[in-house]
Amino acid sequence: MDRLIYTSLAAMRGSMSRQTAIANNLANAQTPGFRADMASAQSLWLDGSGLDARAMASEEVLGADMKAGTVTQTGRDLDIAMQGDALLVVQAKNGEEAYTRRGDLQISPSGLLTTGDGNPVQGGQGPVTIPPADAITIDQEGRVWIVPQGGDPENPQEVDRLRLATPTGSDIAKGLDGLFRVKGGGILPDDPEARLLTRSIEGSNVTATAALVEMIEASRSWDTQLKMIGDVRDMDSATANLMQLPR
Repeated sequence: MDRLIYTSLAAMRGSMSRQTAIANNLANAQTPGFRADMASAQSLWLDGSGLDARAMASEEVLGADMKAGTVTQTGRDLDIAMQGDALLVVQAKNGEEAYTRRGDLQISPSGLLTTGDGNPVQGGQGPVTIPPADAITIDQEGRVWIVPQGGDPENPQEVDRLRLATPTGSDIAKGLDGLFRVKGGGILPDDPEARLLTRSIEGSNVTATAALVEMIEASRSWDTQLKMIGDVRDMDSATANLMQLPR
């Protein structure tokens, strides 16, 4: 019976991990460029004498769903959507180079161009800084143009070009901060052929209704395993009572 309890506990841990991933997906159903976490079960084989045939089940987040989200025209000059599988190069909070599909760009009070969650966008010379300007536009190739304050609107000036990278041929993983990085370190190559949809933004690829159904399934799995542990406890008590010697 002990084995049955441990089997149920392992299944409950898996259900909890799955519910955590689904809850995170639901919380980011409206986050621009978000890629859904994918939880999957795998076998962890035990190592040791006499344990070669034993394995523990483990369910955890193993990757992200790279399916594209819906692109919506917003008309906002700083909104961009990457075409194909291109990724926007940003600087993570720890200073590492990282990648995202988030295109709701903002300008900080210091003039730094960032994503909506505050990560500095990388250009050809490092983080892109926008000087005071009357107008800012980004073209399909990722070049950032401004009309300086008091300048001629017919003669915009190029400030920098956004770095766009390709994950083709590279193994990338999604971090806890929602950014992608190359597994084992390294950086992705720039993609000079990558293009943007300007004044548009790509939404999350999470389908809320499908995520809710998955959450219900994970919750039912949890309840089933909990009931199984209760049944094992009842069987153990009944067996102990049966073996009691009459007084």
